[in-house]
Amino acid sequence: MKLIIQPDDGITPLVKAVRKAKRKIDILIFRFDRSELEKALEAAVARGVTVRALIAHTNRGGEKILRKLELRLLDAGVSVARTADDLPRYHGKLMIVDDTLHVFGFNYTKLDIEKSRSFGIVTTDKRMVKEATALFEADCTRQAYAPGYDRLVVSPESSRAILSGFIKKSKKQILIYDAKVSDRLMLRLLAERANAGVEIRMFGKAGKGASGIEARKLPDLRLHVRAIIRDGASAFLGSQSLRKLELDGRREVGVIIRDSRVARKMRAVFEADWAHTAEAVQAAAAKDKEKEKANEKEKERAISGA
Repeated sequence: MKLIIQPDDGITPLVKAVRKAKRKIDILIFRFDRSELEKALEAAVARGVTVRALIAHTNRGGEKILRKLELRLLDAGVSVARTADDLPRYHGKLMIVDDTLHVFGFNYTKLDIEKSRSFGIVTTDKRMVKEATALFEADCTRQAYAPGYDRLVVSPESSRAILSGFIKKSKKQILIYDAKVSDRLMLRLLAERANAGVEIRMFGKAGKGASGIEARKLPDLRLHVRAIIRDGASAFLGSQSLRKLELDGRREVGVIIRDSRVARKMRAVFEADWAHTAEAVQAAAAKDKEKEKANEKEKERAISGA
């Protein structure tokens, strides 16, 4: 399992993966404006790779862009399908290249990749790849999806149950990237863990009634990822916030990460971001000032005693 960190890694890992494809590429698209990736998909078709794109039926403010993308991909020989309109949004971001699954917290856009904090996961876990393929097939053919693996987190079918269970198992610490945590039941669950002594910190906003959560604004970068790091040993990464609509009403896709090495990397990024928040900078400055005062007093005592 490999971790993609944005904006550090950029579009390169995605383009490289597409260029290495030998048999097939399935890509789920919500927003897309990266010409490098589009050209790589076209080149894959030209060398005989079967490329299928499942494109969201709508997104806010970008439907014309999606429809133009559909036409360009069709002209290039990509098999294009459009998601159903039974859900308000089909908001997942994933790509399956041969036997490798990529799940992203970011869209294929310059804004998300170059100017936002986000993550992506690359895995060859056979059950995960099989489950993601089943989801892609179901949505392509507009058939019902039946969850079959609890490490692929899919809204609205399985995300509430899986993420509730994931949070309940926390023992020491929960670190969250989420624009807004507002689901009443999830807030209650987080409060229960806080009351049990679990440290909970997050980038984003906690909704009304939040208890035991220290929330701060992400410094320097736009926040565009939904991620939870639990006890520094496991994590969740996906497209769904802990909001009722994204848990129960839209198509969202995420993964549960049990690779402690990857979870530690995600925690390191979180802690680095946390250290750059306004609150942390102010606290560090105050600490330095106190230390300076203590040093001055020590000097005065030394002089007076000489």
